[in-house]
Amino acid sequence: MSTKKVVFQGEPGANSHIACNNVFPEFEALPMATFEDCFNAIQKDEADLGMIPVENSVAGRVADIHHLMPTSGLNIIGEYFLPIHHQLVGLRGTKLDDVESIQSHVMALGQCRKVIRDMGVKAVIGADTAGSARQIAEWGDASKAAISSDLAADIYDLDILKPNVEDEDHNTTRFIILSKYPIKADAGNGPVITTLVFRVRNVPAALFKAMGGFATNGVNMTKLESYQTGGKFFATQFYADIEGHPNDANVKLALEELEFFSAELKVLGVYPAHEYRLKIAEPQENRELRPSPGI
Repeated sequence: MSTKKVVFQGEPGANSHIACNNVFPEFEALPMATFEDCFNAIQKDEADLGMIPVENSVAGRVADIHHLMPTSGLNIIGEYFLPIHHQLVGLRGTKLDDVESIQSHVMALGQCRKVIRDMGVKAVIGADTAGSARQIAEWGDASKAAISSDLAADIYDLDILKPNVEDEDHNTTRFIILSKYPIKADAGNGPVITTLVFRVRNVPAALFKAMGGFATNGVNMTKLESYQTGGKFFATQFYADIEGHPNDANVKLALEELEFFSAELKVLGVYPAHEYRLKIAEPQENRELRPSPGI
């Protein structure tokens, strides 16, 4: 029996690689150069699943995904939240005083400003975190360090010169798990997230009226983002996450109202809510949100 495969964007040792290992340790994790390559591999059955980042608590959304998902034909079958810990890595035996520059992805550099400032070194923008670690290992120069994951340090045989150098301890990335084939969570079996995209009709107050259905039916919307499509300023599409299953009575009513005021509506996935949502739920909400069984 062949080993199942899960694709991720980036080089070996990327945070997406860690997410793959954490959720699917029995799968072979395959690195891909771009998100488009990940999507194509799943569409062509060259991979079973994809682990794709969609948003980060510090850096915000990963914009490319919103444009790729609606036309990809792929399905969201799960989600995963990964706390991000950045490591300052260098050649074996390197001392902090040896370091003159630190290279990493621009977002990682921005998330680790304090250590760069305190060390008084030059920040160098690299293609990504894992790739920067690989380059440091290849160059063999003790004056050059990188910010990457502990997995990358292990893969490229580097020392962790200073652990967990991120400025914020809440730095977390949310991933969606993609499949060519739909796998929908069952209703009534734990908390569920439904992801959808829609474009409202060109009538006055259409968005207000469409959103009203969620309020009047008590459906919590955890995410709503807009973006332009087809290069047209007036062609706005919306990407939304809601709590609940389409078969739930209140969600069904809310979606019917949304559909009435929408020119297009597509459900991208109905999947178990990750247990991380329980940790970040505010106590005063007093809402039941228990972890659902894994995929």
